[in-house]
Amino acid sequence: MLLHDTALIYGRYLRQSLRSRFALLFGVLMPLLYLLFFGPLLTDLPLGGQGSSWQVLVPGLLLQLGLFGALFAGFMIILEKGAGIVDRMRVTPVSRLGMLLGRVLRDATVFVFQAVLLVLAALVMGLRAPLVGILIGFAFVGLLTVSLASLSYAVAMKVRTPQEFGPLINAVSMPSMLLSGLMLPMTLGPAWLDVLSHFMPFRYLVDAMRDAYVGEYATAHMAYGVLVALGFSALAVTVGTRVFRTAGA
Repeated sequence: MLLHDTALIYGRYLRQSLRSRFALLFGVLMPLLYLLFFGPLLTDLPLGGQGSSWQVLVPGLLLQLGLFGALFAGFMIILEKGAGIVDRMRVTPVSRLGMLLGRVLRDATVFVFQAVLLVLAALVMGLRAPLVGILIGFAFVGLLTVSLASLSYAVAMKVRTPQEFGPLINAVSMPSMLLSGLMLPMTLGPAWLDVLSHFMPFRYLVDAMRDAYVGEYATAHMAYGVLVALGFSALAVTVGTRVFRTAGA
């Protein structure tokens, strides 16, 4: 029943996304602008890591895509609560976990598709990375999306209006981006900032992706990245499911 319910919810929301092709492509616009206008500035600069500047920048942009997109996914729940959709779902026998998984898997599908478009653009601009590393990067984007979308939906179930939700998410997203080294490696900053960034889970994901993009798979960064990604996903889905159950979603 869980698989059936998840597939039912997933299909419903994926069809909504496919009907809005403009929004699907618009979501990749900001990382693409960073790629076009910020990427050439880093060419041939010593960034303190292996590989080219593109192999440093592109993994960070992919995680930025998942970070900002997934954190704001909860806006849909707020709109559905206002339209009475959540109340109608409340009386159905559909699994609460299935309701959450269907939504977050739709989000993961959308953001991985956008990540593919971003990588294709980066390849045109000069990115050179092994296929295995690129596929590992897509997996990290999917796991990050599942984690953050689950938490975003959980928060959205607790707040009443978009005016409450937006500032709260902004307060989380900007420090997360700045302290994770998404744009540039944190090793380029002062020692205290590098130490502080290790308390941010996304730091481990971006370090692992950068190793993957230079063909290094059996590294400490990769091990930590996989463990953090899987653990964070499990924790976020657990929290999201509990909120969905107690809120009667």
